[in-house]
Amino acid sequence: MAAAFKGFPPDLFDFLRDLKRHNRREWFQANKDRYKRSVVEPMAAFISAMDTRLANVSDCFLADPRPHGGSMFRIYRDTRFSKDKSPYKTHASCHFRHMSGKDAHAPGFYMHFEPGEVFFGGGIWMPETSVLRPIREAIIDDPDGWVEATRGRRGVVLDEDGGALKRPPRGYDPEHPFVDDLRRTSFTSSTSFSQKDACAADFPGRFAEACRAKAPLMQFLTGAVGLPF
Repeated sequence: MAAAFKGFPPDLFDFLRDLKRHNRREWFQANKDRYKRSVVEPMAAFISAMDTRLANVSDCFLADPRPHGGSMFRIYRDTRFSKDKSPYKTHASCHFRHMSGKDAHAPGFYMHFEPGEVFFGGGIWMPETSVLRPIREAIIDDPDGWVEATRGRRGVVLDEDGGALKRPPRGYDPEHPFVDDLRRTSFTSSTSFSQKDACAADFPGRFAEACRAKAPLMQFLTGAVGLPF
């Protein structure tokens, strides 16, 4: 069982800054205890603290504090198809995925920690075409619901992720009023925090409020792909 969350230690950011300068296996092995103490253990405590808080937003998203196979992303990079062979990520992150999702490409809540860049994102990132299609169809079939989710009183501002198609997807009306949304390849909305926020004991509450603010978008997306919210 994870310890009670008391805020992320400032050394989480110092460790990641040092790791960026010394991204080598020898350095990481010599600092592995520091990594566990400053990154893994507080991350597990944060994830555990989100269990009941996230359930108050939706009981369909998992908060699993296990360091392997849970909500915490591994620090190790997959370098098989990358020119950059640096073995470690220089950020820490976790993903509260939908109980029916298998990976980061399903609807979920994502939290990212990096020196000078702490942010939260809710939505669905770079899904396969088989998942994009029903989202696009839902936008067309339920325009009022899409407006309420993204432009209404509680609407969520979508990220401009730079990954949109240059042209409308094949078979979609280029004059459709939501053509810019139909061109999207991700549907996410982000909120920025400070390092001071992350190091405070009340950070889980702040994060839960950010999740609650993204609920209209999350509810639309999960419904579009046939999942409960």
